[in-house]
Amino acid sequence: MQCHHFEAGRCRSCTWLDQPYVGQVGAKQAHCRDLLAPWPEVTWLPPVTSAEVGFRNKAKMVVAGSVDAPSLGILDPVGGGVDLRDCPLHVAPIRAALPVLAGFVTRARLAPYDVPARRGELKHLLVTASPEGELMVRFVLRSTESLARIRKHLPWLREHLPALRVAGVNLQPAHKAVLEGEQEVLLTAEETLRMRVNGLDLHLRPQSFFQTNTEVAAALYRQGRAWIEEVGPRTMWDLYCGVGGFALHGAGDGRRVLGVETSAEAVASATRSASEAGLDGVRFAVGDATAFALSGAEPTPELVVVNPPRRGIGTELAGWLEASTVEHVVYSSCNAATLARDLAAMPTLRPVRARVLDMFPQTGHYEVIVLLERAAPAGSGPA
Repeated sequence: MQCHHFEAGRCRSCTWLDQPYVGQVGAKQAHCRDLLAPWPEVTWLPPVTSAEVGFRNKAKMVVAGSVDAPSLGILDPVGGGVDLRDCPLHVAPIRAALPVLAGFVTRARLAPYDVPARRGELKHLLVTASPEGELMVRFVLRSTESLARIRKHLPWLREHLPALRVAGVNLQPAHKAVLEGEQEVLLTAEETLRMRVNGLDLHLRPQSFFQTNTEVAAALYRQGRAWIEEVGPRTMWDLYCGVGGFALHGAGDGRRVLGVETSAEAVASATRSASEAGLDGVRFAVGDATAFALSGAEPTPELVVVNPPRRGIGTELAGWLEASTVEHVVYSSCNAATLARDLAAMPTLRPVRARVLDMFPQTGHYEVIVLLERAAPAGSGPA
């Protein structure tokens, strides 16, 4: 991949850009295999590769500069704006939308937030694209001062950005390195962006999480579904379920599926997706994954999917899984180091298959999915 911003030293976010892509994937596979070396019985499936450019379905753009000349991108070391609206990582609908959004900043007189001076209103523009090219746009503001102007000029934006389906304002008054605040103001009648993945409609609300690489996310869900269907559990939990990707893919054959997620918005999205798909055996609940498992509120399932953040599932949930009657675990991890730590805490749940998925080309990050099965007790085999 060629990037004039990288070559000029303006942006070094793609830390592996100077490495050939085949070498990147090989290095990620080797890194993951080294971390999981204590389990030599693992069968490694071929890695899932990605497009090298045009794969990111979400743009998180810092807005800087001035009302009449805004920059959308990142900040330089002294807090000035670096315009990256032509970043080659983004999918084509996002690249086409960013110049229009820059024009909207000027038209609606949205003063970019000046980080060193701590003044201004518009902090970030968050743009998400569906596989069909429809868009969700969110304006992260310091206050409601410019909300009325955004509402006033929204018809202009919809005229010039016909793919826009969901628009909203997120309020982040704090001066700190936190992208979003808790309060969201929806500006459109449509509340969700429809992400069609493997024939399923996943509904994405403004504050819901979804993987940034749609094609590789689809491959991740297909792999999880294949292992679930192979094992054939009657009951299943999807912990850290997000908008329900694994739960919805794992449904069917009379299976009872329960997804648990801390985000109420994500649970609402997942519930809508299950209803539209006619999946009566799938339900979702708002809650902390560890607290839910330890509460004993539901009968222990035969299979558990976990898809935690980078910190992993932690000692409490790993300990519960180890002591439980769960026969199989599908563990999807974006941090193989914490995955290895969690596996070590579950010695009778042995990893048998693993697959690296290159969710984040041009960087050292990747996703790995692992199938664990309960080891037979010593002496339980045939005489």
